[in-house]
Amino acid sequence: MVCIRCKMVVKAELEKLGLHYIVVELGEAEIMESISEEQHDQFKEALVKSGLELLDDKKSVLIQKIKNAIVELIHYSEEPLVINFSDHLSQKLNHNYTYLANLFSEVQGTTIEKFIIAHKIERVKELLVYNELNLTEIAYLMHYSSVAHLSAQFKKVTGLTPSHFKQLRDKRLNMLENL
Repeated sequence: MVCIRCKMVVKAELEKLGLHYIVVELGEAEIMESISEEQHDQFKEALVKSGLELLDDKKSVLIQKIKNAIVELIHYSEEPLVINFSDHLSQKLNHNYTYLANLFSEVQGTTIEKFIIAHKIERVKELLVYNELNLTEIAYLMHYSSVAHLSAQFKKVTGLTPSHFKQLRDKRLNMLENL
Protein backbone atom coordinates (compact mmCIF):
# COMPACT_ATOMS: atom_id res chain seq x y z
CA MET A 1 0.00 0.00 0.00
CA VAL A 2 1.64 3.19 -1.09
CA CYS A 3 -1.28 5.58 -1.33
CA ILE A 4 -4.27 6.86 0.58
CA ARG A 5 -6.68 5.12 -1.83
CA CYS A 6 -5.03 1.78 -1.03
CA LYS A 7 -5.49 2.35 2.68
CA MET A 8 -9.14 3.25 2.12
CA VAL A 9 -9.70 0.03 0.16
CA VAL A 10 -8.11 -2.06 2.91
CA LYS A 11 -10.20 -0.37 5.61
CA ALA A 12 -13.41 -0.85 3.61
CA GLU A 13 -12.68 -4.54 2.96
CA LEU A 14 -11.91 -5.16 6.63
CA GLU A 15 -15.18 -3.48 7.62
CA LYS A 16 -17.13 -5.60 5.09
CA LEU A 17 -15.78 -8.70 6.85
CA GLY A 18 -16.75 -7.31 10.25
CA LEU A 19 -13.14 -6.94 11.30
CA HIS A 20 -12.08 -3.98 13.42
CA TYR A 21 -8.73 -2.47 12.61
CA ILE A 22 -6.45 -0.75 15.06
CA VAL A 23 -4.27 0.79 12.41
CA VAL A 24 -3.94 0.62 8.64
CA GLU A 25 -0.61 1.99 7.48
CA LEU A 26 1.39 1.74 4.31
CA GLY A 27 2.05 -1.95 3.88
CA GLU A 28 0.38 -3.26 7.01
CA ALA A 29 -2.90 -3.55 8.84
CA GLU A 30 -3.37 -4.49 12.47
CA ILE A 31 -6.75 -5.90 13.47
CA MET A 32 -8.27 -6.40 16.92
CA GLU A 33 -9.62 -9.90 16.58
CA SER A 34 -8.37 -13.20 15.25
CA ILE A 35 -9.10 -13.76 11.59
CA SER A 36 -10.55 -17.06 10.40
CA GLU A 37 -9.14 -18.84 7.38
CA GLU A 38 -12.35 -18.06 5.48
CA GLN A 39 -12.10 -14.34 6.32
CA HIS A 40 -8.43 -14.39 5.34
CA ASP A 41 -9.26 -15.90 1.95
CA GLN A 42 -12.15 -13.47 1.38
CA PHE A 43 -9.95 -10.53 2.33
CA LYS A 44 -7.13 -11.72 0.07
CA GLU A 45 -9.56 -12.17 -2.85
CA ALA A 46 -11.11 -8.71 -2.31
CA LEU A 47 -7.67 -7.09 -2.30
CA VAL A 48 -6.68 -8.83 -5.53
CA LYS A 49 -9.88 -7.54 -7.18
CA SER A 50 -8.80 -4.04 -6.15
CA GLY A 51 -5.32 -4.51 -7.57
CA LEU A 52 -3.66 -5.08 -4.20
CA GLU A 53 -1.86 -8.08 -2.76
CA LEU A 54 -1.88 -9.65 0.69
CA LEU A 55 1.59 -10.60 1.83
CA ASP A 56 1.77 -13.37 4.40
CA ASP A 57 5.39 -14.38 4.76
CA LYS A 58 7.61 -12.24 6.97
CA LYS A 59 10.35 -11.70 4.37
CA SER A 60 7.88 -10.40 1.77
CA VAL A 61 6.29 -8.13 4.36
CA LEU A 62 9.68 -6.71 5.35
CA ILE A 63 10.69 -6.19 1.71
CA GLN A 64 7.42 -4.34 1.12
CA LYS A 65 8.03 -2.21 4.22
CA ILE A 66 11.47 -1.29 2.88
CA LYS A 67 9.98 -0.30 -0.47
CA ASN A 68 7.16 1.65 1.17
CA ALA A 69 9.57 3.53 3.44
CA ILE A 70 11.70 4.51 0.46
CA VAL A 71 8.75 5.51 -1.73
CA GLU A 72 7.18 7.46 1.12
CA LEU A 73 10.40 9.33 1.82
CA ILE A 74 11.23 10.12 -1.80
CA HIS A 75 7.80 10.78 -3.28
CA TYR A 76 5.68 12.03 -0.40
CA SER A 77 7.95 13.75 2.10
CA GLU A 78 8.71 17.44 1.89
CA GLU A 79 10.97 17.29 4.94
CA PRO A 80 14.71 17.36 4.31
CA LEU A 81 16.37 14.09 5.31
CA VAL A 82 18.66 14.78 8.26
CA ILE A 83 20.13 11.25 8.43
CA ASN A 84 21.22 8.93 5.65
CA PHE A 85 18.85 6.40 4.08
CA SER A 86 20.45 3.41 5.78
CA ASP A 87 19.99 4.91 9.25
CA HIS A 88 16.46 6.00 8.38
CA LEU A 89 15.49 2.49 7.24
CA SER A 90 17.14 0.85 10.26
CA GLN A 91 15.30 3.13 12.68
CA LYS A 92 11.96 2.95 10.88
CA LEU A 93 11.97 -0.83 10.47
CA ASN A 94 13.79 -1.73 13.67
CA HIS A 95 16.37 -3.92 11.92
CA ASN A 96 20.09 -3.74 11.26
CA TYR A 97 20.70 -2.15 7.85
CA THR A 98 23.07 -4.92 6.76
CA TYR A 99 20.31 -7.47 7.36
CA LEU A 100 17.79 -5.32 5.43
CA ALA A 101 20.21 -4.77 2.54
CA ASN A 102 21.13 -8.46 2.25
CA LEU A 103 17.48 -9.57 2.42
CA PHE A 104 16.44 -6.97 -0.16
CA SER A 105 19.21 -7.97 -2.58
CA GLU A 106 18.48 -11.68 -2.12
CA VAL A 107 14.74 -11.32 -2.79
CA GLN A 108 14.69 -8.43 -5.29
CA GLY A 109 17.85 -9.13 -7.25
CA THR A 110 18.95 -5.50 -6.87
CA THR A 111 20.35 -3.39 -4.08
CA ILE A 112 18.48 -0.95 -1.88
CA GLU A 113 20.81 1.74 -3.20
CA LYS A 114 19.79 1.07 -6.83
CA PHE A 115 16.13 1.02 -5.80
CA ILE A 116 16.56 4.39 -4.06
CA ILE A 117 18.41 5.88 -7.03
CA ALA A 118 15.71 4.71 -9.45
CA HIS A 119 13.00 6.34 -7.35
CA LYS A 120 15.00 9.51 -6.84
CA ILE A 121 15.47 9.86 -10.60
CA GLU A 122 11.75 9.26 -11.21
CA ARG A 123 10.98 11.98 -8.67
CA VAL A 124 13.48 14.31 -10.32
CA LYS A 125 11.74 13.70 -13.66
CA GLU A 126 8.40 14.63 -12.09
CA LEU A 127 9.87 17.79 -10.62
CA LEU A 128 11.44 18.74 -13.96
CA VAL A 129 8.12 18.21 -15.72
CA TYR A 130 6.24 20.35 -13.19
CA ASN A 131 8.73 23.12 -13.97
CA GLU A 132 8.29 24.78 -10.58
CA LEU A 133 11.81 24.27 -9.22
CA ASN A 134 15.22 24.85 -10.74
CA LEU A 135 17.87 22.14 -10.74
CA THR A 136 19.62 23.53 -7.67
CA GLU A 137 16.37 23.41 -5.69
CA ILE A 138 15.63 19.91 -6.96
CA ALA A 139 19.12 18.72 -5.98
CA TYR A 140 18.62 20.09 -2.46
CA LEU A 141 15.12 18.64 -2.13
CA MET A 142 16.29 15.22 -3.31
CA HIS A 143 19.32 15.22 -0.95
CA TYR A 144 22.04 15.38 -3.59
CA SER A 145 25.35 16.87 -2.50
CA SER A 146 25.46 19.01 -5.66
CA VAL A 147 23.78 19.71 -8.97
CA ALA A 148 26.72 17.99 -10.66
CA HIS A 149 26.09 14.79 -8.66
CA LEU A 150 22.37 14.88 -9.54
CA SER A 151 23.14 15.51 -13.22
CA ALA A 152 25.68 12.70 -13.40
CA GLN A 153 23.33 10.22 -11.74
CA PHE A 154 20.41 11.36 -13.91
CA LYS A 155 22.46 10.85 -17.08
CA LYS A 156 23.71 7.45 -15.91
CA VAL A 157 20.14 6.22 -15.29
CA THR A 158 18.27 7.88 -18.18
CA GLY A 159 20.98 8.48 -20.76
CA LEU A 160 19.99 12.16 -20.82
CA THR A 161 21.09 15.23 -18.95
CA PRO A 162 18.35 16.92 -16.91
CA SER A 163 18.49 19.88 -19.35
CA HIS A 164 18.04 17.61 -22.36
CA PHE A 165 15.17 15.79 -20.62
CA LYS A 166 13.49 19.13 -19.99
CA GLN A 167 14.05 20.23 -23.61
CA LEU A 168 12.38 17.05 -24.86
CA ARG A 169 9.43 17.77 -22.60
CA ASP A 170 9.21 21.33 -23.92
CA LYS A 171 9.36 20.08 -27.54
CA ARG A 172 6.50 17.67 -26.84
CA LEU A 173 4.40 20.44 -25.33
CA ASN A 174 5.07 22.68 -28.33
CA MET A 175 4.08 19.89 -30.69
CA LEU A 176 0.83 19.37 -28.80
CA GLU A 177 0.07 23.10 -28.88
CA ASN A 178 0.59 23.17 -32.65
CA LEU A 179 -1.90 20.37 -33.33
